[in-house]
Amino acid sequence: MTNGIFNRTELLLGQNMMERIRSKRVIIFGVGGVGSWCAECIIREGIEHLTIVDSDIVCITNCNRQLMATTKTIGESKVEALKKRLLEINPEAHIIALQKNFNDETANEFNLDAFDYIIDAIDSLKDKTSLVLKATGNSVLFSSMGAALRIDPTKVRVSEFWKVKGDPLAAAMRATMRKKKLFPARKFYCVHSEEPPLPNRGTAIQDDSQVFNKAQTNGSLAHITAIFGMTLAGLVIQDICKKNTFS
Repeated sequence: MTNGIFNRTELLLGQNMMERIRSKRVIIFGVGGVGSWCAECIIREGIEHLTIVDSDIVCITNCNRQLMATTKTIGESKVEALKKRLLEINPEAHIIALQKNFNDETANEFNLDAFDYIIDAIDSLKDKTSLVLKATGNSVLFSSMGAALRIDPTKVRVSEFWKVKGDPLAAAMRATMRKKKLFPARKFYCVHSEEPPLPNRGTAIQDDSQVFNKAQTNGSLAHITAIFGMTLAGLVIQDICKKNTFS
């Protein structure tokens, strides 16, 4: 049943490249508006070893932008709802769903060196900074900066972390690192927007996700978060292809 799923990908990249893609191990931290779309694209492009990490449950306010969030999945674990969808795309994929947060207390529970690629789609400034500082070794890190409060898809860019401009989240992360005199072991690329953040014009309602996630609530749109997520996935595939000779 699964033989033809990746035919169009293999048509473009070749059989040998597909085998390399299948063998890579990816972990995504945060499967909300950005991470959920990244996960779907990762699976659709042939990667078969994926770990998804998020402590939240699906809430009504997620339905405007998160891939697995529908009126039928409200109340379910985000990672489990997403895993179910991903396995419907490729039943042979090996997907590990972890309903937990990455933070200073749980960091040792994750063997980051076991992964070829680490995707950071965390909202929390503290936890995001912690992951970036701990993502060393042989893994390649790609990170999402702020996708909320934007509406212009043509302003989405990819830049090295220290060269990201106009993004308050990146600026806050750099300030935290300088204050603590702790810095990433290597350079890494980020997906970000050059569009200045817009103000919230409405009122946020309380939902269950806010019990777990203490990050500020901001308005966001699916077409922006999806572009961020798919760009992160594209960076992974592009990196695999760059490191290997097409055949």
